[in-house]
Amino acid sequence: MEIEERDKYTGHMTTGHDWNGIKELNTGVPNAVWIFLFISFVFSVICWILWPAWPLGDTYTKGLLQTDQLKRVDQVVERAIDERVVWTNRITGLDYGEIQSDPGLMQIVRENGGRLFLDNCAACHGEKGEGGPGFPALKDGAWLWGGTPEAISDTIRFGINSEHENSRTSEMLAFGRDQMLARGEIIKLTDYVQSLSHASPDQEARKDDIASGKALFLENCSACHGENAKGNIEMGAPDLTDSHWIYGGTRETIFKSIWNGRKGHMPSWQGRISEVDQKILTLYLLDISVEER
Repeated sequence: MEIEERDKYTGHMTTGHDWNGIKELNTGVPNAVWIFLFISFVFSVICWILWPAWPLGDTYTKGLLQTDQLKRVDQVVERAIDERVVWTNRITGLDYGEIQSDPGLMQIVRENGGRLFLDNCAACHGEKGEGGPGFPALKDGAWLWGGTPEAISDTIRFGINSEHENSRTSEMLAFGRDQMLARGEIIKLTDYVQSLSHASPDQEARKDDIASGKALFLENCSACHGENAKGNIEMGAPDLTDSHWIYGGTRETIFKSIWNGRKGHMPSWQGRISEVDQKILTLYLLDISVEER
């Protein structure tokens, strides 16, 4: 039996454990710890009494406050649905101009339209509508079928070269691949088309080729793009005189477009998103195109 020993410095008894002359004191638990544990226990008991806590087979203790998070979530969802009904009815009942003149509704359009755009359109047109190779930018105001709310709404609803019976239809012929024009003629046509929107130092040296390209343009391209190359919204033919290019405005990409032709595709969103969401998306696209300009 070990002899109990009291530490002469602290006054505490030792445990009898000794490590190379270092003895372990048998000190008590500090009062602060007991107080903290007591407060924690009391707090736990209060929580058990007030809120759901203990499982009881297929049920659980409800607590005096009868708190139910599922019911809270259901209430929040129901309230959000009720609020949505109010503003969706307003958007449905008002025309585009009336909605655009209402700051409160336009804030709702920006919030919900941005979500709709990211969910359904951003994969092709970019997160901010900036477009990309083969996909037109939607924030620059260069609309192929016109920039009125009705025209944009129809494009969203029917799609482009889609399976919808009222789909927008647009296709550029492959003048080189299908041997409608010789390679040399396409090069001249490329020079002319590029000169419409890009001024380059060597244009003067190529003025004869550009003039020949203009003649080829009037003969082969003006039926769709117009004699002034400003495009045709009835056919979805783009304006070739501005700086907005779907497939790129370099000499190489223009040549490739003329040689191989182009045929874009956009799905019909009718039946995929509701009519009110189509209207919100239309207003959102108009809004971001106005901000860009």
